[in-house]
Amino acid sequence: METYAIYVPRLLPQKDFFAPGHRACIGCGEALAVRLVTKTLGRNVIISNATGCMEIVSSPYPTTSWRVPWIHTLFENASAVASGVEAALKILNAKGKRGDSPKVVAMGGDGATSDIGLQALSGAWERGHNFLYVCYDNEAYMNTGIQRSSATPYGASTTTSPAGKVSIGQTRWKKNLPAIAVAHNIPYVATACPSYPFDLIEKVKKAVAIPGPAYLHVLSVCPTGWRHATDLTIRIGRLAVETGVFPLYEVENGSYKLSMDFPKLRPVRDYLSPQGRFRHLHEEEIDRIQERVTAEYEKLKKKAEA
Repeated sequence: METYAIYVPRLLPQKDFFAPGHRACIGCGEALAVRLVTKTLGRNVIISNATGCMEIVSSPYPTTSWRVPWIHTLFENASAVASGVEAALKILNAKGKRGDSPKVVAMGGDGATSDIGLQALSGAWERGHNFLYVCYDNEAYMNTGIQRSSATPYGASTTTSPAGKVSIGQTRWKKNLPAIAVAHNIPYVATACPSYPFDLIEKVKKAVAIPGPAYLHVLSVCPTGWRHATDLTIRIGRLAVETGVFPLYEVENGSYKLSMDFPKLRPVRDYLSPQGRFRHLHEEEIDRIQERVTAEYEKLKKKAEA
């Protein structure tokens, strides 16, 4: 007897809450990520958005791309503002003045998350505020001129860590923000990438449904800062995952689970070579990155298998 696989189409929500017409660069992976996240969140949400690329491109006075309640904050206080909103909603609920409370979400780039805003974010996690924080990680301060951040990967050339005769560019390894979030013992931590849209959507749904703090770290490919062709954004994101440079996983109440695993990872060269920020690297540096990626991926797999 013959058997046939049944294909069930997966559809995205039609309504956009991050409107077109913004000023993001061509091929911006972060704008795509924001669009997918806001599609999933729906209208019943209040967003606290740190200064950064998305704030600049989406809100030139007197226009806005946000079709939901949206607060522009400073680099350092998106989490503090979200904490205050969440606390205010809690009080209104206790007084019976609200029924279905909106979800509370804070957003920021890697600079506003891993550097300038980390103190407020850590405090919000420690206090147990019930909101989702989404980091859109394009691996540098792209909005202000492509300066390095603590999320800039080893070997990348930026305007403040330029490659040249005496330097390979960034000389530090990328800060592991998801691991820092896990160390706070919050209920939900996950990584995602808009190159895998349904994985991203499912993680947003889970993150806002779980009571307590949640953290989503989204790789946001940046053609301008990474110096690659604008039509390669989705492919670069997939290569980041396929090489193990940016593995997709989630940590629910301390338990690790790989969202996507491969029998064999692609060589990191496949990810590095299309990007101008890495083109200066010699073989020995590429080998060093490969060793680091392989070792970190194996550590992650062991945690998921435990």
